[in-house]
Amino acid sequence: MFGAIYVGLSGLQAYSEGLQKVSNNVSNLNSTGFKSSAVSFSNLQSTRDTGGLGLRDGAAGSGGGVSLDATMLDMKAGELRQTGRDLDLAIDGTGLLVLLKGKDVRYTRTGSFDIDKDGYVTLSGTEWRLGVLDGAGRAVPVSVDPWRTDAPAVTTRVVFADNLSSTATTYAINDVAVYDAGGEKHVWQLAFTRTENTNDWKVAVTDDKGTAIGEQVLRFANGDPTAETARLTFADADHGLSVEFDFSANVKSFSSGTVSTLRTASVDGHAVGTITTLAVNAEGELEIGYSNDEKRQLGAVALAAFRDTQALVQESSGLFTAEGNAQVELLASADPRVGLVKSQRLEASNVDLSKEFGELILIQRGYQASSQIISVSNDMIQQLFGIRGQG
Repeated sequence: MFGAIYVGLSGLQAYSEGLQKVSNNVSNLNSTGFKSSAVSFSNLQSTRDTGGLGLRDGAAGSGGGVSLDATMLDMKAGELRQTGRDLDLAIDGTGLLVLLKGKDVRYTRTGSFDIDKDGYVTLSGTEWRLGVLDGAGRAVPVSVDPWRTDAPAVTTRVVFADNLSSTATTYAINDVAVYDAGGEKHVWQLAFTRTENTNDWKVAVTDDKGTAIGEQVLRFANGDPTAETARLTFADADHGLSVEFDFSANVKSFSSGTVSTLRTASVDGHAVGTITTLAVNAEGELEIGYSNDEKRQLGAVALAAFRDTQALVQESSGLFTAEGNAQVELLASADPRVGLVKSQRLEASNVDLSKEFGELILIQRGYQASSQIISVSNDMIQQLFGIRGQG
């Protein structure tokens, strides 16, 4: 009977610990990146020494009660929720972000990041820096400080496209922006004038102050620019510009009345730029966007793939640490084995409230049953003590 009390006590202890797990899951229903813990119980078997006495068949290893199983994390992904903030990161896949602080490493499924005083992408409110893959495949922190300014680039080439009507006589493009080596912008106006009864077009270029840059001839044969005139170079010595006009690829000259659609398809060169955005692009790379519309990639975000995710231990703030024997592989974001990091998203908790309430009912019933065992055993012992008093 005393043994039954100890069995009942093991139930009270196990179900109390189980209740703590369920309460932790439920209370973290809205904790970003939280992973719930599974609640399960195992029976205990008695292995007491019988002192050499024989036991009946089936008597060996009698029941010793119940215990709560070790914590098993449910690593199922939570819902990805839109936030509109570029450095809110989440993973569409199974990988984990790699966070670095000196030689220490932590992992997380999601997080809000900021730029710290040294320019590193850092988990908000912490010193943990986001890792990207270097050339050797190692996770390293990256600072944006060396790339806060995008140097200007001189314009050297303008590519044209579409149709310059063979039955029109004039055409103009008035907004070709070119940049000198110092990043200063100059707007060139292009005037096209067709020589009567020919397919020859005079191309006259002036700047935004009306200063002539130069004149050359663009000639067509059978609707295509001739090889000799398909590329024309105009130079502005005062500003150190030498710009090639490329008509060779997608420019035609067919009759479309007086309407021409000739346009600039691309113009290289740009002004100086400052950082306007920092986010993860569609290829999973940490990317800076500049005010001059240029972009710079700082490397693919590092994602960790664990052979056994139960080697992870959940810490505060959605962080995980790996036990010493955990086998981890670092891969680039967008690798199908780990998934893709997405900006402007946070992963919600994966707690299933209906499941937790079901577990809560079962734990409550188990606790009640265990307490009843203790109560009945106590009554039986009281009756046994009362036998002597009756004798």
